[in-house]
Amino acid sequence: MTDDTGDPAAGDEEADAVTDLPLARFHEALEAEKRPVATASEVARRLGTTQAAARDALADLVERGDVDRLDVESDPVVFYPSDWGALASRERVVVFPSRREIVVDRPTQFTRARLSQFAYLVDTTGTDPGTRGYLYRIRQEDVWAAPFEDADGLIASLRSVLPRRAEHLEEWIRDQWRRAHRFRLYTHEDGYVVLAAANESLMGNVAESHLEDGQLRAPISETEAWVNEDAVASVKRALYDAGYPVEDDRDLETGDPVDIELTTELRDYQETWVETFLESRSGVYVGPPGSGKTVAAIATMAAVGGETLILVPSRELAGQWRDELLAHSTVDPADVGLYHGGEKEIRPVTIATYQIAGMDRHRSLFDSREWGLICFDEAHHVSAPVYSRTAELQSKHRLGLSATPVRETGSEEEIYTLIGQPIGADWDALFEAGFVQEPEVEIRYVPWREELARNEYASADGRERRRLAAENPAKVDEVRYLLAAHRGKKALVFIEYLDHGEAIADAIEVPFISGETPHRERAELFRRFRDEDGDLDTLVVSRVGDEGIDLPNAELAIVASGLGGSRRQGSQRAGRTMRPAGSALVYVLATRGTSEEEFAQRQMRHLARKGVRVRETNVAE
Repeated sequence: MTDDTGDPAAGDEEADAVTDLPLARFHEALEAEKRPVATASEVARRLGTTQAAARDALADLVERGDVDRLDVESDPVVFYPSDWGALASRERVVVFPSRREIVVDRPTQFTRARLSQFAYLVDTTGTDPGTRGYLYRIRQEDVWAAPFEDADGLIASLRSVLPRRAEHLEEWIRDQWRRAHRFRLYTHEDGYVVLAAANESLMGNVAESHLEDGQLRAPISETEAWVNEDAVASVKRALYDAGYPVEDDRDLETGDPVDIELTTELRDYQETWVETFLESRSGVYVGPPGSGKTVAAIATMAAVGGETLILVPSRELAGQWRDELLAHSTVDPADVGLYHGGEKEIRPVTIATYQIAGMDRHRSLFDSREWGLICFDEAHHVSAPVYSRTAELQSKHRLGLSATPVRETGSEEEIYTLIGQPIGADWDALFEAGFVQEPEVEIRYVPWREELARNEYASADGRERRRLAAENPAKVDEVRYLLAAHRGKKALVFIEYLDHGEAIADAIEVPFISGETPHRERAELFRRFRDEDGDLDTLVVSRVGDEGIDLPNAELAIVASGLGGSRRQGSQRAGRTMRPAGSALVYVLATRGTSEEEFAQRQMRHLARKGVRVRETNVAE
């Protein structure tokens, strides 16, 4: 037997190779033929072997029971899988090199784990009923942060999941890898910070053209410059924007040692988060509510072992952080201080609000300690102007925490520049493993039931029209209906407008919590809600409930009105119910025929892309 090259040895090797035909190769041949059955001749052509070799291999599959054969009148013998379900449910990978996208139908855990190392999971909603199609996109920052020693390791991992080589994509990845290793910050033996470029051209054409006066103090050589230490954050941001992330190899401060050990066992993925952080000494833990980001952060504090500053968006979250530290570590309560509008204590572990830490009159107090670790909780706040000054603390280990590191301005890249690269878990994998309860999400389109309200909306415009849609009186009846349908569940009703919140709270006779609620009263209401044996099962809350509040027993969330389709707010409000055990129900109310429909769909689309199933229902007139 000879092959196309005329080399009989090569042909024999090909025939021998297919003698033991894996069922998966037979499935590939059927897909290539685009038919549910195939002849031995067709299988041979698709596998690049002889008809005799294919026939013998197929006979072995028939004998094992994996394939059936059928003699067709006036036709050759055809073969088909004994288990059609195995063919229908097998993994399929399609690559779009020019878009740097990979679509995987029914991906295995192996494939998802490999892709998570260098690709961003965009969507898990699938394309057809009953499918779970996963869309991955490989972005610059994904390549820059990939956990490999060199580009060859990354390419090998890519090839292990793709059906065939994608040379154009591999070339782009290698170029991005080179970019990620062109600039480096390090600490000179005399103690000052140096920016080093891979060559003279990069220092002259990239660094000097993108950096402003005062950011570099003086040149040291053709490829090195002395950096103004106060400008480290802005130097990194400018070069990142130019497409050159900076490797940070400086000797970071660790501060005075703090005696703290973790007392809670970490899950495997949490251990991976901590190990990844310690290698790079910066990063953002990204995971759904309930995935244990706070516990992983406490483990990181113990590993760093130095004085720690924890920045939070609210006083409520500051108190909860203190409780979590005492519950999950051996830290001495006397070493934990709160610094906000009510208390102002600087301790080896200090928990402060972003608002206070960013004020000039308080900065000197924070700068007086050599913090070893800065922890930015709800890290998406860092790119907001009022909070960005806290990210200038670049001489420390920097850890961010966020379920939703997205801002509607699209500035999430700045979060990673100022703090560190994303370190996270596949939401869908956490749902499947049972670590986090996947919420059941339903968008309910509520009609106008009052003619006066409908007419008032029709004659309004702009913001007034949006407010009227949010305050549709029919939503009060819908909230009542949903609470009655889920009687006994701990429920949170979210609103956007204060008047609307007061109206709903009065109608269902429960407390309403807003920014105007005194802190002491707010804390007491949340305490009663958390009490399993308490008398408070339902709360109406404004934006103060979007983040920074730990309500682990919340089982039902009703979003009566929201913030114009904010993806982050949608995830946060759904996240109030996402915990390791129990049911998790989320209802989003939108007035039918108004912009609220689009806003609700936009909010929930972000969750759907994380693996959450979302359904839609029209409420009867």
